[in-house]
Amino acid sequence: MTLDEKLERFAVLRDTMEGLRAEKDALGEEIKAAMLRGAKPECELYRASLRTTRTPVYPVDRFREVYGDAATFEVAKIDNKRVKELVEAGDLDGDGLHKIAEVEERHSLYLVAKTQEKEAV
Repeated sequence: MTLDEKLERFAVLRDTMEGLRAEKDALGEEIKAAMLRGAKPECELYRASLRTTRTPVYPVDRFREVYGDAATFEVAKIDNKRVKELVEAGDLDGDGLHKIAEVEERHSLYLVAKTQEKEAV
């Protein structure tokens, strides 16, 4: 196979994978939405499972109201890791954080092989 042929094959594979990834992502979003409404999809080999992660988000305007300009500037982009560091260092009073936190939820779709379920029992 020549280098030009390899490049052509590479391009075909890349385009195929991108198309499949887009289709997979769209199907995943539809399945997750249905599961959030209570559906429990499964097929012969797999059962769908949702895992939810929750991440607190600190809106800049509320953070500034509670902690002031200097602290807001210190964490310019309200970064959870940096906020925790400032609390641990005693530079921020951590008690008020839960009052201003907003929680982002992300849902991840997992396939659980039914054969693995049987082995685990």
